[in-house]
Amino acid sequence: MKEEAAASSFLLNIPYIRNMKLIIINGPNLNLLGKREPEVYGDNSFEEYLDAIKGKYPKLTIEYFQSNIEGELIDKLHEVGFDYDGIILNAAAYTHTSIGIGDAVKAIETPVVEVHISNVHSREDFRHTSYIASHAKGVIFGFGLKGYELAIESFL
Repeated sequence: MKEEAAASSFLLNIPYIRNMKLIIINGPNLNLLGKREPEVYGDNSFEEYLDAIKGKYPKLTIEYFQSNIEGELIDKLHEVGFDYDGIILNAAAYTHTSIGIGDAVKAIETPVVEVHISNVHSREDFRHTSYIASHAKGVIFGFGLKGYELAIESFL
């Protein structure tokens, strides 16, 4: 009986079994994926990609939020930053300008993985700075939309 309880407790700590709760938070202009600069960002909308990801990880709860407004991104980080198992954050251009978003990531308990679709280091110099990275669990960039999947895998 004791061994069954220990096995049951162990299994509940495996993310797929305990229904891990993740959220993807996308920043400005990412609502234009599939339309904006397809040579850089691809020709799929994020919603199409999200459906595929949810299909690949059916036992995970994966929520999604997108805003072009800095304060709304900060509010969402505060809202989910103490109850979720992981946050995948693509703050887009705010990555390079927003001390407030960096401070919000620092202030919450939920681990954050910073994601960028493009290789930010092969682009303009201002994109080489991140106010988020030093407070994040990790940073993934340059792998297209696959970066979101890599971020999910980092929480498993």
